[in-house]
Amino acid sequence: MRVLYFGTYERDYPRNAQVIACLRAAGVEVIERHAPVWEGREHKFAAGAGSALRLAVAEAKLAARRPEQEFDVVIVGYPGHLDLPAARRTARGRPVVLNPLVSLSDTLVDDRGRFRPGSLPARALARVDRAAFRAADLVVADTEAHAPLFRSLGARRVEVCLVGAEERVFTPGWTGGGPFLFVGKLIPLHGLETIIEAARLAPELAVRVVGSGQLEPLLATRPANVESVPWVAYVRLPGELHAATAALGIFGTSAKAARVIPNKAFQALACGTPLVTADTPAARELLADGVSALLVPEGDPAALAAALRRLAAEP
Repeated sequence: MRVLYFGTYERDYPRNAQVIACLRAAGVEVIERHAPVWEGREHKFAAGAGSALRLAVAEAKLAARRPEQEFDVVIVGYPGHLDLPAARRTARGRPVVLNPLVSLSDTLVDDRGRFRPGSLPARALARVDRAAFRAADLVVADTEAHAPLFRSLGARRVEVCLVGAEERVFTPGWTGGGPFLFVGKLIPLHGLETIIEAARLAPELAVRVVGSGQLEPLLATRPANVESVPWVAYVRLPGELHAATAALGIFGTSAKAARVIPNKAFQALACGTPLVTADTPAARELLADGVSALLVPEGDPAALAAALRRLAAEP
């Protein structure tokens, strides 16, 4: 089988890199038709007019050029909601698979609150979601908990493929002893406020927060035991995880937080690093409390602090 991985997808984003690597490892030939828009943009969902112009130019290029090699199926990578018209034209009747990872309206309206529900941008994002999900022959969700949302947005067929972690990067080697580690873009579903308050309740424990983003202002009032680092290179993340006492997942209380298992959870597990994350329907698809992770109620700093103290006391 030959797959055409198609669109304005972010080539180095873990979801795309992992899907392409796994397909190739399974003996599938993957060719790429990529028009870059999001590369090097840490906060792509905060994009403005410049990104809109680059996206329009990229879509024109995708629609105008035909692949030089034959293929059996088109996979539209993340983020690719606006790539479906060009993908369908390129497919010429072959199956089109959408690997969206998220709903745009769910992410930007319900979770991040960038647009008010019912506003013109919110309605436009919902229309983009519906058009993309309906246009695909198959939509791939990252968890069973996420699949119903995709179906409600018009997906005709949904299958689940967990995110996983790249084996070329994240390998076992945990030694521990360092600070508790959170890595990620500081967005609402991550529950940064819960992490900061848990650290305040356990001042004897060191916590290292690596990342920047929407909720970064919360770090201005962090307690002395919380270290803030704007970012580290992707290839350095395994070293950070190997040294951490444990990795912190997500603790947000939004509906989206209950539907996803983040990259950081898979990456920690691949490194053999203990993981603490919220007890959600999505997490329960993969994790057993007290066996493969410690699961705590979402948005509960006291429960998180107790879990961190338990791990610190039981090396």
